[in-house]
Amino acid sequence: MRTPASLALLALLPLAPIAAQGWIDERPAPGPVRSSPAVVRVNSTVRVAVDGRVARFEVREQFRNSGRGIAEGTYLYPLPGEAVFSDFSLFQGETELKGEMMNAEQARSIYEGIVRQLKDPALITLAGHGLIRAQVFPIQPNETRTVVLRYTQLLTRDGDALHLRYAAGTRGDAPIGVRFEVAREAEYTTPYSPTHPIRETRRDGQLDVTIAPPARGDIDLVLPFRRGLVGGTVLTHAVPGEDGYALLFLSPPPAGATVASARDVTFVVDISGSMSGDKIEQARTALRQALGTLTARDRFRLIAFSSNVRHFRDGFTPATREALTGAREFVDALTATGGTNLQGAVDAALAEAADRERLSLVFLLTDGIPSVGESAPDKIAASAAGRIGRHRIFTFGVGHDVNTYLLDRLAVEGRGSATYVAPGADVGDAVGGVLTKLARPALSDLRIVRAPVRFLEQAPAQLPDLFFGEELVMLTRYRGTCSGVVVIEGTRDGRRERFTIEGNFSTRGAANDFIPPLWAGRRIGELSRQIRIEGSTPELIAQVRELGLRHGILTEYTAYLVQEPGMVTANGGGMPLAPSGVRGAREMTGAVAFERARSDAGMAASTTLAEARDQVATKQLVAASPAMRAEVSATRRIGGRIFAMRNGTWTDIAHTDSLRVTTIAPYSAAWFALAKARPALAEALGAGSPLLLAGRRASLKVAEGGLTDWAAGALDRFLTEFDGR
Repeated sequence: MRTPASLALLALLPLAPIAAQGWIDERPAPGPVRSSPAVVRVNSTVRVAVDGRVARFEVREQFRNSGRGIAEGTYLYPLPGEAVFSDFSLFQGETELKGEMMNAEQARSIYEGIVRQLKDPALITLAGHGLIRAQVFPIQPNETRTVVLRYTQLLTRDGDALHLRYAAGTRGDAPIGVRFEVAREAEYTTPYSPTHPIRETRRDGQLDVTIAPPARGDIDLVLPFRRGLVGGTVLTHAVPGEDGYALLFLSPPPAGATVASARDVTFVVDISGSMSGDKIEQARTALRQALGTLTARDRFRLIAFSSNVRHFRDGFTPATREALTGAREFVDALTATGGTNLQGAVDAALAEAADRERLSLVFLLTDGIPSVGESAPDKIAASAAGRIGRHRIFTFGVGHDVNTYLLDRLAVEGRGSATYVAPGADVGDAVGGVLTKLARPALSDLRIVRAPVRFLEQAPAQLPDLFFGEELVMLTRYRGTCSGVVVIEGTRDGRRERFTIEGNFSTRGAANDFIPPLWAGRRIGELSRQIRIEGSTPELIAQVRELGLRHGILTEYTAYLVQEPGMVTANGGGMPLAPSGVRGAREMTGAVAFERARSDAGMAASTTLAEARDQVATKQLVAASPAMRAEVSATRRIGGRIFAMRNGTWTDIAHTDSLRVTTIAPYSAAWFALAKARPALAEALGAGSPLLLAGRRASLKVAEGGLTDWAAGALDRFLTEFDGR
């Protein structure tokens, strides 16, 4: 008869307030069958019940022995240091088994032994957490075991919001799904995650926030308290001696809280010959859908262009039932033929000045480059720039044969956005997504009136209009230290209103480490778009390169650094530069220009690290010249740094030969001491060896034969030099 599973709650010194998914440290079971067992996680779900400041976690995981032999192992789960353990259940058939506790001293030696033995890159990032350990009973081939863990955690409050964090980890074979169930949903405005896309539902007084599988890495969730008409909060991250980073999150009132603003909406659609087939039918569908979003307070114009420009009616038409019926008939009769008179279309859209009492929105959809009338995109954009005034312009480029310079510049000048629809994608989906967002404006002409500190290099540089159901995510550097209110002013239904958000801007705070890379991704997107529209300068290129190096983002201006030292590219020392500015305006068309523009737009508007990572991946594909792609592909992004394989060593591309190098042995006492002293380096330290990490005045190499212990005071001296203090 087997004895019950033993459980150990290992109270290690916490390095970070997060938890992570469990795993099985597998051991072959004794017996006649000893062939290659393989225990894999097949399912993992996390349910978090939030009531006030208390979060109750339930983690349910299933492991299956997919091998041919009997297997047993140890289940390990890192707990956040401040969590209160509730219970742990291991099921053997229908029998639920419990466990017992172990002291902290035993815990650390056991944990470090596991890491030394497995040499698992994912495990070192968890070092220092509390650890649950449970012996898993022998698992027969094809048998599945279920593990359920429960613990309670007190949530932190950041300004006017609750902040939850859960580490799904980077290891594991099965996708992880996470669900937050928040009681008294009326107390919270729109939830926000800076790390993952989320889905929100409200029902019977409960707010449910779901992160769909596969969830990976640290999951951050912000629950802003509802305060007046607008909910908002400020999160900060600061390193001593440097300007801080801040995320300002602003949510408008829920739908139905106010009357929708009066709008003047202009739809401009390309019906040239290249739009024939599926594209013209999709455009008709998109226009019908757009007309259906108009309200009784709106007025509209409908403009179709090919070689000539056609109007549904002269001037703005009130959105009456009779007028909308006529407009749909006009749309149904559209056919694709002729050239592309973009100059005429833009002139017609901007012919009337925007009414100051109404919000003017212009939607321009085209699939081609100018071929009738003025064909120089820079001249068309320059002509439009002086007449945009208070119009908001949203451009849609369909397919690769669009001029990205023109569409981007119109969107930037018009304080709107440029959307690029890939070949084969549905035009209606792209237009419908923007129209849904713009259906009910909540606040327009937003600006920051006052802040307790000085904001630097904010992204977006100019605050966009805010709409119902949409969050404003502004990232910025800040200088100074102070607690106080950020005052934001905007227009609601023709009236100027002010809103305040409490913020605590510190010069020291290691929390919210997701803010710097998210800010950097946005800034790189905006700067890259600025380079394409205005032209490249050494200063702009230097900014993009520095941001890429500092935050581990591969850009067209950092890719060449991946090459072996001494290699020189075609332009004498940097990437072959893409066409930019007025001189390159005519060349900004085709698949590469399309992908660059779409990637820059996505990075500039990214609201989560997941979105930013996706856009960076796209940039890597289009940034490098063909001769360099093999070099670029031999890179790894680890712990916010870019490493390239050089002479058999994964080398931080920020390393230079002038930096003194200290070498330590992997998984030695010196290695663990450094991981404890600098948790931010943990992920890179666990990425294997040999590996070279760059500091400010010194670098660190992880390789066999290095130091195994630090002499008295040596670690502190090294870190002072590494940090550049």
